Amino acid sequence: MEPVIVKTSRAALIAAGLAVLSLVLFVPGLIAALDPRLLNPEGKGIGAVSSWGVPLAFLAFATGVGAMIEIGLAHGRQTGHGFAVIAVMVPIAQVLIILWVGVNAGRKVLSPRMSCGTNLSGIGRAMLLYSNDYEDALPVAGAKGTVWGASLGDWTAQDRSAAFGLRPDGTGGQATIASSLYLLVKYTEVTPKTFVCRGERGTRPFDPNEHLPGRTKLAALWDFGPDPSRHCSYSYDMPYGTYRRTISAEPAMAVAADHNPWIDGLFWKATNFSKFRPAGTDKQQRMGNAVAHALQGQNVLFLDTHVEFQKRPYCSLDDDNIYTSWDGIDKTRGKPPKLGSQPADARDSLLVNDPPASRK
Repeated sequence: MEPVIVKTSRAALIAAGLAVLSLVLFVPGLIAALDPRLLNPEGKGIGAVSSWGVPLAFLAFATGVGAMIEIGLAHGRQTGHGFAVIAVMVPIAQVLIILWVGVNAGRKVLSPRMSCGTNLSGIGRAMLLYSNDYEDALPVAGAKGTVWGASLGDWTAQDRSAAFGLRPDGTGGQATIASSLYLLVKYTEVTPKTFVCRGERGTRPFDPNEHLPGRTKLAALWDFGPDPSRHCSYSYDMPYGTYRRTISAEPAMAVAADHNPWIDGLFWKATNFSKFRPAGTDKQQRMGNAVAHALQGQNVLFLDTHVEFQKRPYCSLDDDNIYTSWDGIDKTRGKPPKLGSQPADARDSLLVNDPPASRK
């Protein structure tokens, strides 16, 4: 009898190789799905390379099944059944993982969204308390003529004049956006953790002991530390300039929300404004949403203190975009903010936040 030559199935080897490659491409996508904040503001990131993983997994599965059939029909003249099994099982495992991630990812997205909404609701109630003591005015740091600046003169100062660098007549100076919100900590006893959204990567509750060991009196300070962007996750309707808000303005006006997507964050660059199109595709519309919630939308606090998760940023009066100032042409788009930006008129919401002093 002639000896039987047994060969390893080439199809089984190819199928196993495809399965391994699909797995390599699958892992980055899995990581991005588990933490959407790893995506950059334009929707790209470590998950982008995984787009080839799905077709490769299907190809590996089909090739693996074909190899198993081929080996079975070879009557012992071919081996490689183990490689074929790997090629079939890896895609099946990926499908099961995707189903599991889909269920858990929904929970992970909703959890920060809900806690963030609760934070803004608490901030809204504190604004009501504050306005009762300050002639219906919403929190505004500094004094008459104070402008939005990159930092305070001294956030640990003994008095307001030194904190905001006021002139001898008590006017002028500069203040951060966060320092206006900090007045709620200073005068209404809101806790610093209320200003931190779990979806805003890198932010954490303000603790003065990080900068001033042994000095824990929050009421003695004027801002969330030397870099308030690290401790305040929310944007606030421009408090400095001509159009200062009072609690008696129109209830449907937006006054606070998640960070403005067109201002740099601690770990991400501002969204490319040119790619935002209110009348464009779903992706183009979402380019105007908050990065903290993976561009799916933003929690918005309105003047009547109710909070809603809005899937689009043009949700204030007359479909005004809460993150831009009106350019005189299109309120749903407007123009992106910069240091010193002002609302176009009394009905124009312009929710801004302080850019980070530095990045890590």
